[in-house]
Amino acid sequence: MAVPKRKHSNSRTGKRRSHDGLTAKQLQACPKCGQATPTHVACPNCGQYMGRSIVDTER
Repeated sequence: MAVPKRKHSNSRTGKRRSHDGLTAKQLQACPKCGQATPTHVACPNCGQYMGRSIVDTER
C-alpha cells in the first residue's frame, strides 16, 4: 500500500480544498409579497409560484 513519504504542507492542503467552500442559495424577491425566497420554490409567505397560487395560506 502506498504511504506518503513526507507531510503535505498547509499551503498544498489549502490549494486542494479551495473548491470545497459552500455557496449561498440564490434568493429572489417574490413578485406578489416581496419576500426573499429561493429560486424555483413556492413562496412560503403567500404561496405563489410563477404567478399562480400553489399553496393555500391563511393570510
